[in-house]
This record gives sequence, structure tokens and C-alpha cells, in this order.
Amino acid sequence: MQAQPYIPGTKPADAGPLSRFIPPLEEGCVARWLSLHAPMGSWLLDPFGFAPRLVLEAARSGYRVLVTVNNPITRFLLEIAANPPTEADFKAALAELETAKKGEERLGAHLQSLYQTKCQKCEREIQVDYFLWRKDEDAPYARVYACPLCNDSGERLVTEQDIARAKQIAATDGLHRSRAFERVAKLDDDDRFYAEEAIQHYLPRPLYFLTTVINRMDGLNLAPERKRALSALILVACDAGNTLWDHPSTRPRPKQLNIPNQFREHNLWTQLERGLSLWTETGSPVEIEAWPQRIPESGGVCVYEGRLKELAHEVKKEIPIAAVIGSLPRPNQAFWTLSALWAGWLWGREAVEPYKVALRRRRYDWAWNATALHAAFAHLFELLPLGTPFFGLMPEPEPQFLTSALTAASAAGFDLKSLALRTEHDPIQILWNRGEHLKREANEQDISVVREAIHAHLTERGEPASYLHVLAAGTIALAEAHALKKKNQEFDEAMRATNALIQSTLSENELFIHYSSSEGIETGVWGADLSPRSEPRSAESLSDRVEVAIVTFLQKNPNSIYLEIEDDLYPQFPGLLTPSKAMIYAVLDSYAAREGASLKLRAEDVASARRSERETIIPMLELVGKRLGYATSLVEKNHVWEENNSIQFAFYVLASALVGRAIAETPYSPEQTILVIPGGRASLIAYKASRDPALAERLKNYRLLKYRLLRAMLEVPVLTRETFEEQIASDPLEKSKSQMMMF
Repeated sequence: MQAQPYIPGTKPADAGPLSRFIPPLEEGCVARWLSLHAPMGSWLLDPFGFAPRLVLEAARSGYRVLVTVNNPITRFLLEIAANPPTEADFKAALAELETAKKGEERLGAHLQSLYQTKCQKCEREIQVDYFLWRKDEDAPYARVYACPLCNDSGERLVTEQDIARAKQIAATDGLHRSRAFERVAKLDDDDRFYAEEAIQHYLPRPLYFLTTVINRMDGLNLAPERKRALSALILVACDAGNTLWDHPSTRPRPKQLNIPNQFREHNLWTQLERGLSLWTETGSPVEIEAWPQRIPESGGVCVYEGRLKELAHEVKKEIPIAAVIGSLPRPNQAFWTLSALWAGWLWGREAVEPYKVALRRRRYDWAWNATALHAAFAHLFELLPLGTPFFGLMPEPEPQFLTSALTAASAAGFDLKSLALRTEHDPIQILWNRGEHLKREANEQDISVVREAIHAHLTERGEPASYLHVLAAGTIALAEAHALKKKNQEFDEAMRATNALIQSTLSENELFIHYSSSEGIETGVWGADLSPRSEPRSAESLSDRVEVAIVTFLQKNPNSIYLEIEDDLYPQFPGLLTPSKAMIYAVLDSYAAREGASLKLRAEDVASARRSERETIIPMLELVGKRLGYATSLVEKNHVWEENNSIQFAFYVLASALVGRAIAETPYSPEQTILVIPGGRASLIAYKASRDPALAERLKNYRLLKYRLLRAMLEVPVLTRETFEEQIASDPLEKSKSQMMMF
């Protein structure tokens, strides 16, 4: 396999509707990949349809994209984003809803009254932003508001009136809940139980709000565009109305229908108003048609409402697919179940019928995911010509997800060509080619293949890596050896075998070192034993090489923007070596100054300035050494202080944060050695130590002296050996640059 560079993109300017359920992808990377691998105007296929923005990006880049979508909500997101109603239509639709009658009052006034509360300071009636609930309680315990009358704001305890209103609405909950069920499943439908279970994730007030609004929408005589616009606004309220807010901060993207111990009940009228800005800021017209209508060569989207299996033969006959793109789906019981509910509420039971399986299924494990992915890959194999590329993005990656995808693709006959991984927080970029039609013989798994692959990666990296990285290295080796799954072997068994092999490789081999406070194999980071008896350590760690590469680029290209730095950097560190954004920013924070969007080396970090400064540091060391009564001399790269022909201190002067290189080039003991660094490098060295436990352990035995502290010592009238030692100890890496000297 040839390691390809990671393709950088940019975060969307706005999150967009239902963003907590839609794959978090950067914009631009698919368009950049296509520009190198498929001629404009050619046909592309997205067999999953899970990421509307990915499809639209390809279409806007001049490609014709055929996308299969069986989730009615995802299809609606795609259609609205491709062909958005105007802002005027959104405003008019909301205005018509607001002015509709509810008895003798306007519907908007009635719905807003549901969220009235009394300001604690001025005691006037205002709108609450949201109520706070505890799981299994029958009333909220707090409210959050911003009073427009007296500017009081924040979290306050609920009033008796707030509690009474919540209980009053709950008293009629059965009727509204029944209406909500009826829109999803008939009374005698076997799936009614699952619909009832899913609707339990809505409190009485938001459920009353939503059923009232949806029933009234059906009765309004809206033009088609305005009805689409109002449906889009209501969808935002449907998402805001459930009890999954706020999901634990450690996992802000819910995958299961689990009610948190504490959660928010949003003001759904303000969420309708919020939806207007969400939709109008994300839409941009693209030609879109339903299959089998055709789209122009200039680009567009053709939507097939169904599964790839049903489309495969038609596509093979009629459309030459140049490439496949797609965001690989991962199990999300929460979104899939809620999608079935929302589709029924917005468009009736008929819209839910093809998607009812989402209501029935409660558990999605990784073996299920691999089986489903394999079915899609197998259909793709039959309809694609030999060698057709498939560029897949894997958002929110984790070890089991990666094993699932690589096993499914390999078993279906797709050859892995490259895999680029940045961090577990970024999408993995995978390139497959449709392989030979002849069925390949699966090989037995060989632990030595996995061991060599992982050790080679860690050696090349020169520093520890996450479990996801080492698992990727081992799984890639198994994929290349066609050893991920045997013929007729169940996916569950195959994945267990792969995971067990990699885990035993790591835990039962002294070549690998686990740096973690927990025994869990997926925690912490893994390093390789790079002692003399094993392979020699890479000349420098990955973070050191990244530092050199960034500084070199900025020296040659002043006033560059961040994306230009990434474009230069990633080809130098492809595949599993892709540096994280945090690593890049740590280097930039140490070396660069920002002027608007442009970055350039700070004046003191230009090569000539650093050389000049370094040349002044040596005489300073000599002066301080002589004042303390030592004989000073330069021995190769170290400035040494001696007493009675015995070396007391050896100073290694750096202009960079390449402390690993400095330690390697210093022949003296850690107790004798002092690394002399610019103050601006301290935070970068601390960052490197925080991500590399092996480096942190080595640095514990070395002392660091910052340039500014050395200069300050020269200004001290009385400097003794004791105060010299005290000053070095008083200014560690973690101290701020403004730390005052104490003598």
C-alpha cells in the first residue's frame, strides 16, 4: 500500500440543521480529491447518502452525483440544501403559522405562552430560553433566561407557576401522545410499540407544541415552497424538542436513545425562529432530480430513494461510474429512530413505511455494521468496472469502526490503496479500488506480520502513538495480506480474531511499551522499545520533524496562511504520520506571528536573528561560569564548566525545541547537562512532553535554562553557585514568560 497524504479541508462556517447527527466532515477535501482522480462532468456514486454536504460539494465542483438515500430525513436535508426555499418563503411560512388561530387567540401567542416565566429581578413575564430537568422527575427544577427588560440573565430556580404550567400540560399528555403515535403507525400495527417507546423521549410540553404545529400546518393553505419551508423549520424544532439535550459533554453527538441524568427542555418557538437562520445560511442551489431523471453534465445530484441493491443493475447498464465517494455510515440508533418518528410526523405513515426497520432495531453492534457495509460493497463490486476508485471518509473513527470497514471492503473484493489518519477526532480518509473479479483465497492471520507492521510504524514515527494508529498499522498489514476474514467466516468471529491478534501482539511482546494510567489496551499511547538491541530510533521524532518542516516553510514563504502550511506539510508526512492540528498550532504559537490571516516567523525567530542571538549566548555562559569560579570551554556542541579538571556542567544551546536531538548529541550525564533554550520554546517543549511520555520521562532528569534567565543573571550584582542552582529550579517549562526572578 502506498501512503497518501491527508487532504485538509476547512470546518463549515455554520453547523447547519441536525448537525449533531450529520457526519462532521471538513469542506473541500472531496473536491480536491476529485480534481485529481475524476474528470469534471463524470458520474459519481454515493452509495450511502449519509452526508448531504459531501454530495453537494461534489456537485458544485462540476460532477454528476447519483446518491442512494433510504432515510427520508437525510433525503429532505439534501433536497432543501440543494434547492432551498427563499428567505422570504421561510419568513412568510412562519408568519402564517404565527397568525393562525387557536381558539380566540393567535397560535404564535398561544405557543409562546407555554414558555413564559417570571423574571426573578423585575417580576415581569418573559420568555424562557430553556428549562432544566432531572431524569424521572415530573417538573423542571431550573430555568435559563435573559430578561430584555432589566437585563437579568442566567440560571434561576423555577417558580411555583412554572411547575404548575408543566403539570397542567402533562395532564392532557395522553391525547397528544396518541396523535403522535397515529402519524407513525396504525393502532393495530406491530411497530406501534416501538413508536410509543421512541416517543417517550419527548416531554409533554414539546410534544404538545409539535403536534399542535404539525396539525395546524396540515390545515394551512400553503403554497408548496412555503410548506417545504415550514416543514424544514418544524424539523429543527423536532430535534430540539427531545430529551437528548444536552448529551454528556464527553460525547456531544448522541448515538443511543438514552436520557441524560440532567437535560434541557428548549423553548420550541425560539427554535422555530432559529431554524430560519440555520436553513437560509446553509442553502445554495444545485441541480437536483429524482431517479431516473437526468442532470446536466455541468453537475448536479440525482437521488434514488431506496437501497443500492435495487439500483445496481440499472446503474451498470445506463451510467458509467467514474468514482465512488461517501461517508461511511456508523451505527446511530438515536438518529435512525428519530428519523422514522419525524418522517411520520411531517409526511405521514406512508413516508415511514420503507424505513420502519429503524424503529424495530434497538441494538447495532460492530458485527452488524460490518455485515451491512459488506452488503453495500458487494453490490458496488458487481456494478463497478475493474479499478474504479472509492474515496471513503470515516468520521468519528474508533478502532472497531475501522476494523469493521476494512474487513467488509476486503471481503467484498476491494483492494486497499491508501489510508490517511490524523487523529481520532478527524475523519479517516481511505482509498479503495475495485479489485479483480476472481475470488481471492483468504490467508491465515500471521502475528509476525502484525508485529512487524506496528513496530515499523512506531519506529518511523519515533515517538508513541494512539491505539487507533497502531491498530490501523496492524489492520492495514492484514488487509494487504488478505487475512481479515476467511471464507464463510462470520463477521463477528473475524473481527474478534483481528482484535485479539492485535491486542496479543501489543500486550505479549516486550517490543511494545504501554504508557497509560489504565490497563485498558485502548487507553493512553503505545511506543516501541528502541533500545540498541532493537531497530535504531528514527533520527528525530515526528513532532521534531514537523517543527523543522514548518519553520523551513515559513522561512521560504513568509505571510502564508494556515491551509498553505498544511498543503506543504501533509505530503511530507503521509498516511499514519499525518500531524495533528494541535501539533501544527503548537509550533506556530512558538515561532510565528499572525497578521490577519497571514503567518510569518517572528522577527527574533528568523534564521539570521536566531544565529546572531545564539552567538551572544555562548559569551554569556562564559561570563556567568567565570563569575562562579569555573573554567569554561567549548567541547564539540557543548559549552562546559569545569573545576579541578572535572566537568560540573555541560550546556547545550538550542534555538529550537528539538530537545530529543540535543539529548542524543550530549555525551554527559543528565545531572551535568543543562539545555539552554529561548523562552518562546518552553511551551512547545512542554507540549511535546505532554504527548510523548517517553520524552517526558527523559526530560525529568534534565534541567532547562531560558535565554532570558541567563541574561537576568548577568544583571545580578551578587551571583553564587547556590543562587544559580535556585534560579534554574525556579523557572521550569510550565512557568509563564512573565514570571519574576527572585534572588
